[in-house]
Amino acid sequence: MSNRKPLVAILSGAGISTDSGIPDYRGPNGLWRRDPGAEKLVTYDTYMADPDVRRRAWLMRRDSETWHARPNAAHLAVAELERSGVPVRVITQNVDGLHQLAGLPARKVLELHGTARAVVCTKCHARSGMDTALERVAAGEEDPPCRVCGGILKSATVMFGQRLDPEVLAQAMGIAKACDVFFSVGTTLRVQPAASLAGIAAEHGARLVIVNAEPTPYDELAAEVVREPIGTALPALLSALASPGT
Repeated sequence: MSNRKPLVAILSGAGISTDSGIPDYRGPNGLWRRDPGAEKLVTYDTYMADPDVRRRAWLMRRDSETWHARPNAAHLAVAELERSGVPVRVITQNVDGLHQLAGLPARKVLELHGTARAVVCTKCHARSGMDTALERVAAGEEDPPCRVCGGILKSATVMFGQRLDPEVLAQAMGIAKACDVFFSVGTTLRVQPAASLAGIAAEHGARLVIVNAEPTPYDELAAEVVREPIGTALPALLSALASPGT
């Protein structure tokens, strides 16, 4: 018998971060429900074409709940599982960086939609910290240009109208095919291609566990569907994996 520990993949969506005070996008209290106009602030073509949209986008970034958010029990449980010696890979649809703040090594986190904690130039692709860009906004630059080439800066997130990074997506698909257990946590599994990862994992023999308040299109493929709150359900599920003899 092999003593190899199972490779655990965790696909995390907005629902894992709501306990940290970051609202989801499409839920009852989601960003798009509260401010329908916010969606165009993160639509690439609109952002690039309209300086007023960019100025409003910078104010939205400045006021984001992300900067005050701390990892919650679910993020901490994932990091604890990794520290216990179980091979863990996180594939996240979130841009908040809370998995890394919880202590999970950055190399074990694939950010499908990029990160809100950095900015990138749309012209020369230079990257820098979001904190520096927001300091410039606070100092009076309403739409700070790239300091390298003068190009338009945006957050290092995937906006509407942009493709996912094909290399990151390929790595995510590789993990989905190779893992032994695949947790889908806090995501509706309705946004492709991220949602397809759950199906790929199940097709390749992984045990699929879905932890989400609402039904998803992949529930029938799951070995287990959990509707309990993520902050209590996920730590319990992961603790069982880390225990000897499981």
